[in-house]
Amino acid sequence: MRDANHILGESFLETRAKLLEIAATLDRIDRAAEDESPLSTGSQPKRALIDDAIRICLSEGPDRAERLQKLFSRQYESDWRKSMGV
Repeated sequence: MRDANHILGESFLETRAKLLEIAATLDRIDRAAEDESPLSTGSQPKRALIDDAIRICLSEGPDRAERLQKLFSRQYESDWRKSMGV
């Protein structure tokens, strides 16, 4: 298993770039919502999911990726083949 310091040093720049990209996207959304029109009712749940994901990232624990995956995953449906037309 690799050392935590090594992992951080190795991935710091890439992680920083991803965080900057996320912040820039949120800035663009907020500016457009102020200048043009607020988020539609249909878009608000997506923004809420992003906010929930950020809260997960800020939380403690070794299972953040798993919790994010579950947050963005559909609930299992036993008739998924029928509903998806497969």
